[in-house]
Amino acid sequence: MRAKTVVLSCLIALFYLLLASPVMAEVTLPALIGDHMVLQRDATVPIWGQAAPGEKVAVEFLGQNRSATADKNGDWRVNLKRLKAGGPYEMTIRGSNTIVLKNVLVGEVWLASGQSNMQMSVVAVNNAAEEIAAAEYPLIRLFTVPNIPAAAPTKDLNGGWVECSPATIPHFSAAAYFFGRKLHQDLEVPVGLINSSWGGTNAETWTPAEAFNTKPSLQPIYEQLQLAAENPDDARQAYVKILRKWEVQTHRGDPGNEGFEQGWANADFDDGSWETAQLPGMMPASMDGVVWYRKEIAIPDDWAGKDMVLAIGAIDDFDTTYFNGEKVGATGPETPSYWAAARKYTVPGALVKAGTNTIAVRVFDHYMDGGFRGPELTLTPAAGGDAINLAGSWLCHVELKLEPVKPELGKPVDTGTPGELNAPASLYNGMIYPLIPYAIRGVIWYQGESNAGQGDGYRVLLTAMIQGWRKAWGEGDFPFLIVQLANFLARQPEPTDTAWARLRWAQTQVAQEVKKCGLAVAIDIGDAADIHPRNKQAVGQRLALAAQKIAYGKKVAYSGPVYKSMKRQGDRIRVKFNHTDGGLVVKGEKLEGFAIAGEDGQFVWANAEVEGDRVVVWSDAVEKPVAVRYAWADNPACNLYNGADLPAVPFRTDDW
Repeated sequence: MRAKTVVLSCLIALFYLLLASPVMAEVTLPALIGDHMVLQRDATVPIWGQAAPGEKVAVEFLGQNRSATADKNGDWRVNLKRLKAGGPYEMTIRGSNTIVLKNVLVGEVWLASGQSNMQMSVVAVNNAAEEIAAAEYPLIRLFTVPNIPAAAPTKDLNGGWVECSPATIPHFSAAAYFFGRKLHQDLEVPVGLINSSWGGTNAETWTPAEAFNTKPSLQPIYEQLQLAAENPDDARQAYVKILRKWEVQTHRGDPGNEGFEQGWANADFDDGSWETAQLPGMMPASMDGVVWYRKEIAIPDDWAGKDMVLAIGAIDDFDTTYFNGEKVGATGPETPSYWAAARKYTVPGALVKAGTNTIAVRVFDHYMDGGFRGPELTLTPAAGGDAINLAGSWLCHVELKLEPVKPELGKPVDTGTPGELNAPASLYNGMIYPLIPYAIRGVIWYQGESNAGQGDGYRVLLTAMIQGWRKAWGEGDFPFLIVQLANFLARQPEPTDTAWARLRWAQTQVAQEVKKCGLAVAIDIGDAADIHPRNKQAVGQRLALAAQKIAYGKKVAYSGPVYKSMKRQGDRIRVKFNHTDGGLVVKGEKLEGFAIAGEDGQFVWANAEVEGDRVVVWSDAVEKPVAVRYAWADNPACNLYNGADLPAVPFRTDDW
């Protein structure tokens, strides 16, 4: 009896001991840490994951043995000391279970991010079939981040590393692949590429929420994000209510307005006195108010009477759109992220006739820059088929200029619904934060089309984003390499001041002002009719040259000529350049792309000649020149290079 009592007491004690012990759970790893991965050489390499709180986890790799205890949330992390390039190797992770990761390499790891020109896959580039067939590079590894926005930072994502091969490369980022391939060939080490990009996205959505609080001009976004985080529905509804009231006060859509009164949407309206505008593009002089746009198009006979899809891209802020005088669509404040929402309207077949048809769009902007952000401008049969490209020359006329009295909701900025596409921080939360703290060498960035029109605002925003990423990673000032927007849209007969030119200038300034930033210029490899140029090989090559210099300290020519200074001598201006490696080179019979202006600020095309490391610029129409611009247009004619065959960086000497 006594023995039974002792046994029973022991069993009860064991029961309570088990209750008091932590629940054992298997060690798990984030998607980035797995078979076929590449670890960053010559850097501290974090390895992390989840386990039961209090559980000890050990990591063994290349003779290093590191261990950590999972915290109360189950998070654990170890840091491997600097590793030399090589592989393949195995990594063993032990806790309540054992994980063996196979085919692990050590080399160079780069993150590629941005919008559609970074997302554009190898299958869409020039010579795609040949490039895919030749993509047998087992020491290059690829990881594609799923396109998922999030309202708050997320810890993990789906996906896995794969070896680069003809089977895995077709739908991977082309710019990233050609960049990584060049690095692999030059450095002779393994390369890991992480592609986290999404077409049509703005820079705000890739920016950490906290980064908006680091710049005065961005603080309204931070404050609205904080308000939305506290009560997203109330914050959104309050903003929309105030905005609608304000729009009534500024007569948006009021039938008494001039455009409606005079029938500016009608097909037979006489628009002969209107000015021309290049679309996609922003409103004149970055004004607030209302501008109408009109375009006549020729419809094939077999399209008559058939439904069409009119795609006019993102419009900042609101639009009312007409086809042959009839309203076919409108987007207002009730649409989340209306300034970035792509417009696609159905045109009923009853409105579609053979021959000349007229499209009219009334655009109302109430905050910062406004207009057509693009990228798409097409008319396509609803049943499918070839599209009419609407990009290029339109007619425009200002209906109303405003000095906006903004809504009174603190410092209002409509950030959209938290976590939706293009809402500030949404893609940082869902597609960048889960990658941290994976060790990387640096970032390549191809984005800006969706921010065209912001100009200097983009300069502030991109700087804040870069600083925010670097702070989050905690690796210091890792290299950040920017692809400048390529040439696009119709070439203009006279010098113009365009949204794309100003966006490129903002990219140039960030590359020059922010530590360890570089610029890959694409002003000569774009396509007037396609916002997605197919020559991504040159983009990758130029990014790799910038990486050789900025990330690896190699003595290479990595930039085309860069404006340094100017000196006026009589009726001429002499412009001096840096990065003239091998001398200034003119491709063609004469130097093109230079414009000159006097104190009136009116630019005219200029004569230009190379003299040593300088270009002499003049025009008989400008007696006392004060400013010069080069390649300052959406799609400029420009042909100045250096001896390394790299194009000169577009620039301006004025600050008008």
